[in-house]
Amino acid sequence: MDRMESEQEGAERTHGTAKRLAALLVENRVLVLVLVCLAVFMLLLAEVLEGELMRIDALARWLIVEHLRADWLTPIMEAFSALATPMVIVAMLLEIAAFAPGKRPGWCCALNVGLVALLNLGIKALVQRPRPEGINLVVEHGFSFPSGHSMAACAFFGLLVWLVWHYEDDRRRRMLFSAVFSLIILMIGISRIYLGVHYASDVIGGFCASLIWLVFYTRIAVPLFLGPTPTRRKVERSARGERP
Repeated sequence: MDRMESEQEGAERTHGTAKRLAALLVENRVLVLVLVCLAVFMLLLAEVLEGELMRIDALARWLIVEHLRADWLTPIMEAFSALATPMVIVAMLLEIAAFAPGKRPGWCCALNVGLVALLNLGIKALVQRPRPEGINLVVEHGFSFPSGHSMAACAFFGLLVWLVWHYEDDRRRRMLFSAVFSLIILMIGISRIYLGVHYASDVIGGFCASLIWLVFYTRIAVPLFLGPTPTRRKVERSARGERP
């Protein structure tokens, strides 16, 4: 009997510890995201600097390049890849500037993409990883790690996800747009591997770098352009004892 009670108490303590840990992770989810992305990026960078092909790169090449390529699929992948080109992003920025209320959202998105592009060029210049050879379907120049298209896509469409999530009141539209933008980010990354111009590690590294960047950008730059989010304004009014 005492043994059963001891085991039950131990199980309850373990369950309680797990619940507290889960609550702590949820409460600090942004910090956890930054730390995970940073750890993944640094691990990839270390492998890239060693100059050897990683298992994930070989697996992605086998799965996507050797087994997924098809004549009908190539134009689709080229179209997704084009969504992260400077010309297309500038066109989308102009649309945001034209249809968003005021000029601040357009400038906010433009600064975000411009700074990420500079960050990407800086990292590439330091790492200088050559692009894959012999498998490319399109011609690209410059270094490979991290993927510029992946960083630009994650920064641009990722910021749109953040803006929709914080400023769109309709839950269905918020979920829909967030899902669409997230799918576009993923497909742009896959398209770069499919077209043979990047390794999988380039794409993953680009996503990680952009996610870290977005965490800081949405906390420092976005409030300067757009002010506090509606949720933040409600919290501030509640703290002052004002009605919503």
